[in-house]
Amino acid sequence: MNAAAAPALAKLTRAFTDGFNRDDLDGVMAFFAEDAVYDEFDGRRHVGRDAIRAAFVPQFRGDFGRIRFHEEDLFVDPGAGRALISWTCTLERDGKTRAWRGLDVLHVRDGRIVVKETYAKAERPRIATR
Repeated sequence: MNAAAAPALAKLTRAFTDGFNRDDLDGVMAFFAEDAVYDEFDGRRHVGRDAIRAAFVPQFRGDFGRIRFHEEDLFVDPGAGRALISWTCTLERDGKTRAWRGLDVLHVRDGRIVVKETYAKAERPRIATR
């Protein structure tokens, strides 16, 4: 990617995030490469589109409540094919709204996301122990 690709990478990142806010699982999945990797903030790793889709289903089904991501900052490095979007995530459930801050680091190749790394400041972080 070259410097002229910065607007395209920013647009891809925002459209990807908007898919979550529209509860559009198929739309979100269309951004991923077949061999993509999704690293969750709790340490779980999902490899391949089928595994990533399965990881997202509870969220898109509404199991946790209504989740929305509100962009704070967006940084793109088209030369490296990387985007970092920081956000505040709101969760509406049982008449209450909670929020936390986090970010996604996206690795993009040929217009598709090949890696999505999520980091979050959660109320109760869940770190897998071995």
